Amino acid sequence: MKSSTLFVLASVVSAAVATGNTTTPVARIPLAKKGLSPKGNIGAAYFMSNEPTGNYMISSLIDPDGQLTLWEGLYTGGNGMKGVPGPPVNVLDALFTQGAIGVSQPGKFLANVNAGSASVTIYAINEQNPAELTIVGKPTWSGGEFPSSLAINKAGNRLCVVNSGAVSGVSCYTVDNRKGLTPIPGGLRDLGLNQTTPANGPLNTPGDIIFSEDEKHLIVSIKTGTGYLAVWDVNPDGSLSTTFTHITGGEFPFSLIPIVGVPGALFSSDPGPTAGYTIYNLDGNKSKSPPITTTIVGQGAVCWSVYSPKSGNYYMTDIRTSNITEVHVEKSLTSYVVNQYHMDIDGPMDSSIVSIGKNDLMYTLAANRTGITVLNVEAPGKLTVIQRLDVADPAAAANITLNRLDVQGMAVFLH
Repeated sequence: MKSSTLFVLASVVSAAVATGNTTTPVARIPLAKKGLSPKGNIGAAYFMSNEPTGNYMISSLIDPDGQLTLWEGLYTGGNGMKGVPGPPVNVLDALFTQGAIGVSQPGKFLANVNAGSASVTIYAINEQNPAELTIVGKPTWSGGEFPSSLAINKAGNRLCVVNSGAVSGVSCYTVDNRKGLTPIPGGLRDLGLNQTTPANGPLNTPGDIIFSEDEKHLIVSIKTGTGYLAVWDVNPDGSLSTTFTHITGGEFPFSLIPIVGVPGALFSSDPGPTAGYTIYNLDGNKSKSPPITTTIVGQGAVCWSVYSPKSGNYYMTDIRTSNITEVHVEKSLTSYVVNQYHMDIDGPMDSSIVSIGKNDLMYTLAANRTGITVLNVEAPGKLTVIQRLDVADPAAAANITLNRLDVQGMAVFLH
């Protein structure tokens, strides 16, 4: 699609979204037991319902021992949407991405995509009770259709979102935790995926969007069977290069996380038929060396990944086999599987690992249970479950619709 066409659609869709937001009420629904005090919490964990009839952000307090206590559901001001699943795997993942919600510790805000409303919502986080969120401004047009993943820079003053639908591309914003999002001139760029709204996937859809460690590049993984990374240069004012660099590698590169200790190296889970994960070694917008794809025998849909500072390893969740696979990567970028953990019927998806005291705790959205599983990274090769939080029953009692086929995202904020 030509850029001029994209900008015309931008004005039309933006106006439509803004009009809808002026009449949309915001509902806050308690999920905590009556009389529960947030006193003593050390943070909060979040995921979203992604329901087409109304997207809700579900928040839980993090207790001093790292376990969770449900707090509330907050209407995001937008609607969710489910992609159309197809080969090579029919997965539960509604948006075909990692990173549908994100947190900024320095910015003290949470953000999420509303795929059904083509918008992004920003929330101020109450530091005394981080499970209590307040929407900042109004949900902002995502710059396209079917927004699926977002990235926040280290300072918490810029955010970029990738759109997977018929109007595909990236859009970048400045963030003000009192005013919300403001589009960056030159921050709207086309991906040209030739998709539909909702997107058909996981084939030919984005997997993740991140800033490079030096924040000089914006990177999106694209799942095509012969996958690639789309890499834009980021200018000092936040604008993007007019076109992206195409870096081929992997089959269905899904997640993107930096490899610690190796500048420019990226770890990507890859649910391709003969894959498991792919390691990229970049020098800016070029490859230092060819990407390395490693097969995980018996994987069903290894899609999401996180890193633990305590173990120094990477953890990938597989929603189809309900396994978590732990991988070690050397500074030479050679790698090997450390261990695999079967998670019963969880159907693990998006995850977040945070360090609490001497512990690294992994918070994982358990789609099949419609809940959250909390795990302790005890040591390399040792990952244990410490809590399974039921969200389905309390949500149903509060008349919040949660569907295991729709739920998305996982983010954590700590004091």
